[in-house]
Amino acid sequence: MIGLGKMGINLTENLIRNGNEVVAFDLSDGARNDASTLGAQVTDNLQDAVKALTAPRIVWVMLPAGNPTNETINNLSSILDPNDIVIDGGNSFYKDSLRHNEILADKNIKYFDVGTSGGMSGANRDGNFMIGGDDAKTFEYIEPIFKGIAQTDGYLYTGRAGSGHYLKMVHNGIEYGMMQAIAEGFDVLEHGQFDYDNEAVAKVWEHGSVIRSWLMELTQSAFSKDPDLEEIKGVMHSSGEGKWTLEEALKLQVPTPVIGASLMMRYRSLEDDTFTGKVVAALRNEFGGHDVESKNK
Repeated sequence: MIGLGKMGINLTENLIRNGNEVVAFDLSDGARNDASTLGAQVTDNLQDAVKALTAPRIVWVMLPAGNPTNETINNLSSILDPNDIVIDGGNSFYKDSLRHNEILADKNIKYFDVGTSGGMSGANRDGNFMIGGDDAKTFEYIEPIFKGIAQTDGYLYTGRAGSGHYLKMVHNGIEYGMMQAIAEGFDVLEHGQFDYDNEAVAKVWEHGSVIRSWLMELTQSAFSKDPDLEEIKGVMHSSGEGKWTLEEALKLQVPTPVIGASLMMRYRSLEDDTFTGKVVAALRNEFGGHDVESKNK
């Protein structure tokens, strides 16, 4: 496991719990210590992590999209052997994944782009994985890993390289729209004439209503900690996948007004505080541990 942040460390625990031997590397001493406590063998550099594995090596990269992942994939291409396997479980742009596949394929290294959903709790137990990769036979070899760490029916092999991260990109676009709708509804309640207990509303909607969902459960959790979300700013940051989904939709001439509007609202939240922004910011923190901006800052 390369990268022991919020997702990587939870995946490490999940993997070990399911009987996998894990070698872990991160630049952070603290992260490596956490992994060691879980039972992983830790190293302080990438080369030693690779050397500690037996062939065919399986290297799971769980790093931020962009340069950290790009540089790590490039480094792995020079130190891995043919038939070794690289899994990119981060939120890489699918076009980057296509390029990573080409780089590794030139060395006959197998590559799988894995969209990972379910937040930190899913990474730790019963996760959700969307798996792209050109080599179906090699997928059969690594499939037991996903069968162990995913929820029942919670992983899907989607075929060609790039398809896993493409599917996760669209998934996140949908997620943007769903969170925006929940947040806007609570914003209407906040400005309306009646005095609602936000946590109680989320709880009742979570039990048997048409809009019940894990997101509604997380909404209740957020309101239980801060009934009116007074302690945070309504700043809704975005990881880029909503923007990528919208750009893809525009290229394909597919109308996606809900996803487009939800992305615009995230940009708008950067300029001024809104209750809608507070709800989405709280939800992102609940499922993914994403940072929120405190009101006193």
